[in-house]
Formats: sequence, C-alpha cells, structure tokens
Amino acid sequence: MSTIKIPPVLRPAVGGERQIALEGATVGELLDALYEAHPDVRTQLQSDDGTLHRFVNLYLNDEDVRTLDWLDTTVDGRDTLTILPAMAGGS
Repeated sequence: MSTIKIPPVLRPAVGGERQIALEGATVGELLDALYEAHPDVRTQLQSDDGTLHRFVNLYLNDEDVRTLDWLDTTVDGRDTLTILPAMAGGS
C-alpha cells in the first residue's frame, strides 16, 4: 500500500487522519481510492468536470507529479503521495 499524506485543511474530510494507506498502481488510482474511502475529499480537490483544481499540488516522494506523468505516474507500496493545496493570503 502507498501512503497519502493529508494536509490539515483536508483532515476534517478524512476523519482527522494525517495519512492514509491505500492501494493503487498510479497517482490517479490512489486519488480514486481516496475518494471512494472519503467522498467529501473529492469536492475539495476536483472541479465538477473531474479535473483537479489548479491550486492542488501533488508530490510523489517529494517530486511534483506535473514533472512526471501527472496522474498516470506509477506508484508502488513504498511511495508517499503528498497533497498540498496552495494557500493564498496576506494583506
């Protein structure tokens, strides 16, 4: 199983978990498994057409998946997927 690290802003949607172990052969499959286990997360990460919001950053073992094969990036049981929604703010 691969590990998905959950940022604080998404933890209420996953029962407060900091990380979740799920099965999947690609980043996309891991996200689908996350959505199946915790449906409320989907609306926070995806738009209505099923694409990830542009402010959602995904890192597989500290590498931005945009520089790899995006959602088709292969994962194995030793990998860690980190979800980092971009934060805006300031005054």
